[in-house]
Amino acid sequence: MLLVVDVGNTNTVLGLYRPGHEQAGAPPRFDQMVAHWRVGTIRTNTADEYGVLFRNLFAMQKIDAAEVKAVVVSSVVPPLDSTLREVSERYFQAKPLFIEPGVKTGMPVLVDNPAEVGADRIVNGVAAFERYGGPCIVVDFGTATTFDVISERGEYLGGVIAPGIGISAEALFVRTARLPKVDIRRPARVIGTNTVAHIQSGLFYGYIGLTDGIIEHMIEELGGNKPKIVSTGGLATLIASGSRYIGLVDEMLTLDGMRIIYERNTGARQVKKTHAAGERRS
Repeated sequence: MLLVVDVGNTNTVLGLYRPGHEQAGAPPRFDQMVAHWRVGTIRTNTADEYGVLFRNLFAMQKIDAAEVKAVVVSSVVPPLDSTLREVSERYFQAKPLFIEPGVKTGMPVLVDNPAEVGADRIVNGVAAFERYGGPCIVVDFGTATTFDVISERGEYLGGVIAPGIGISAEALFVRTARLPKVDIRRPARVIGTNTVAHIQSGLFYGYIGLTDGIIEHMIEELGGNKPKIVSTGGLATLIASGSRYIGLVDEMLTLDGMRIIYERNTGARQVKKTHAAGERRS
C-alpha cells in the first residue's frame, strides 16, 4: 500500500491507497483509497509520537502497518520534514518521497521563483489538471486560502495567497475585548439579530466576497476559455455553498495529487513530457 502524508500548518491529512490496476512488469498503480484521516499538526511531536499516532489510526481501521510499502510526503512545515522521514523509515521501513524541487510532476511552473511555490499548491494543480483538465483555478481553504491557476496546457501560471477564514475569525476574537469566538457557519440571514450572528455573517459572506472577487479577476485576466473552478480544504463545502463561481468540491484533491506524482516518479503513470517540481520553462 501507499501512504500519503499532507502536512499543513494546522492539520495533517493522511491517505492510504491499495494497488488497483497492475500490469506485469510495471510498477503498481495505487487507484483504490482504503482510508483517510485528519489530525492536528504538532511541530513539537517526536518521530515516536507520530509513529504511535499513525499506527493507532491504522489499528482502528484494522489495517496492518506492515502492508505499507511506500510513503510520499508533501509538507509546508519544514521543521517536521526530518521527523516524518524518521517516522517513515522506522515505522514503515520505507524511504519517503518528498514533493520538492527535483521531483517529476509533469507540470511546468511558470513563476518568477518556482522554489517559492508550496508543494501542496503544485500537488493540487497536478491533480486538478489530471482530473478536470484546463484551464482551471484551484482554491484551497486551509490555514491560508490559496488560489492557483493552471493553463489549458497544464502549466502552473501563478496564484494568490489570502488569510484563511479561521485566521480571520481568530484575529477578530483576539484583537477585540468583547466579541466572542464563534463557530464558522452559514447564518440564516445576512442581517444578524445578535452578536454571534453578526460575526458569522461577516465571516461567511465577507469571505465569499473575497473568494468570488479574486476568482472573477482571475477569469478576466485569463480571457478566452472559461476555467473550471475546483475547491478543496476543510471549509471548501461551506464556502462553495455560497459562491457564484465554485462548481466543484474535491476533498481528496491533494491526496490524489500526491498519489499521481508518486506514480509518475516510479514510472507507473506516464505523461507526454515530465518536468521537475520547481522547474521553469522558458
